[in-house]
Amino acid sequence: MPGLLSYQGKRRPNLRSYNRNVTNNLQYEERLGTAPMTPLVFRMAVPAVVAQLVNLLYNLVDRIYIGHIYGIGTEALAGIGVTGSVIILISAFASIVNGGAAPLASIALGRGDRALAGRYLGNGVVLLLVFAALCILPVYIFMEPILYAVGASDATIGYACDYLSVYLLGTVFVQLSLGLNTFIYTQGRPGIAMTSVILGAVMNIVLDPVLIFLLDMGVKGAAIATVISQACSAAWVLSFLCSRRRASLHIELKAMRMDWKVIGATIALGVSPFVMASTESIVGFVLNGTLKHYGDIYVSALAIMQSAMMLVSVPLSGFAQGFIPIASYNYGRGDASRVRSCLRVVVITMFSFNLLVVLLMILCPSTVASIFSDDPELIATVSEAMPLFLAGMTIFGLQRAFQNMFIALGQARLSIFIALLRKIILLVPLALTLPRLMGVRGVFAAEAISDATAAVCCTVLFLIMFPRILRKNCQKP
Repeated sequence: MPGLLSYQGKRRPNLRSYNRNVTNNLQYEERLGTAPMTPLVFRMAVPAVVAQLVNLLYNLVDRIYIGHIYGIGTEALAGIGVTGSVIILISAFASIVNGGAAPLASIALGRGDRALAGRYLGNGVVLLLVFAALCILPVYIFMEPILYAVGASDATIGYACDYLSVYLLGTVFVQLSLGLNTFIYTQGRPGIAMTSVILGAVMNIVLDPVLIFLLDMGVKGAAIATVISQACSAAWVLSFLCSRRRASLHIELKAMRMDWKVIGATIALGVSPFVMASTESIVGFVLNGTLKHYGDIYVSALAIMQSAMMLVSVPLSGFAQGFIPIASYNYGRGDASRVRSCLRVVVITMFSFNLLVVLLMILCPSTVASIFSDDPELIATVSEAMPLFLAGMTIFGLQRAFQNMFIALGQARLSIFIALLRKIILLVPLALTLPRLMGVRGVFAAEAISDATAAVCCTVLFLIMFPRILRKNCQKP
């Protein structure tokens, strides 16, 4: 008996500690439906924005280091630029889970259905592993034809193949880190989600100069640094989501059994962010394929301008990661008032930030270009093209706010239409047509026209549909 009492005495504090951890974890979720809205949005969004900015930094660091490799910088940068279209397409598959399963899990949590939320997480893990397997082999086998199709030339194909062949080895890490990190935000834990991204970013920033210059590995060194960084991020995300003590919604084997209703709902909503991401790749195919006829200098210029666009789009994506769980959770609870409050904060913040940063880049294009290259011809090309290229993005913050709100509210069809409108319906035809009338400037004008038109259309559609969505699905006024 003494031995048994002693054993029980040791167990009870652990049980109390476990229960206390569970209670605290649930409180993180519950504040999504109770905390004052403006501080809540920024408390959730700021860590996501910081994480995305650091993530952007380590993507840009690759290009900055590569662009300054003595003697081959401009050609190597063009090679990395064309791989970007393929990498975006591979990464886009993770958007089906982080933009489909995660918001649906958040809505389920708002309704109190934790079992359904767990199935969205478990089936999301399975989908990410399947996507990774499906991406690697065909891209590796047809690498050169794909890279030539997206704008590589004989002068740049070697650099593109060197980078992409190594990057493919880390595809599973990319899928898991990008696809599952949003489930941490869903649980109201933005700080932990931010850490996963910062961990990978710091690793990449430290490894890049060592592998590229010190070990003289060049473009392959940049790719190896990226793979190691993504592996570290994936390990951090999995360590949290597999922990019963730390995560209020964690990965369970029984929840990973294929549930076709869950998978169908995930894909239906996730198709929109997938289209948003993957069409960037398709546009890259079209733009790079058109620009290579005018010379590799324009392909390099596009790589710089698209990197500059990330200074706008990446923080906005981070802000969306922060506010979507809030909107989804309160939509699941049927609280229309809190959804509207969230929308007001989001629109004002995203539109203002987008406008300010784009105007700065339009006014100072040579400063932006000089960050990525010291080639005078390349800087001059970017300085001429960037004001036109970014003109339509001045109002694009509206589309980012409204489109992500549609995703947060589970409106799959509307989100898909908006995603298709900008890139497939508008930009691709314009990019193929306008160069015949305007020469190389037509390629850059196509981006501006499609961005502005899509933002206006998205705003009008949202203003019409948003009140109807709330009236249909929310009980609280």
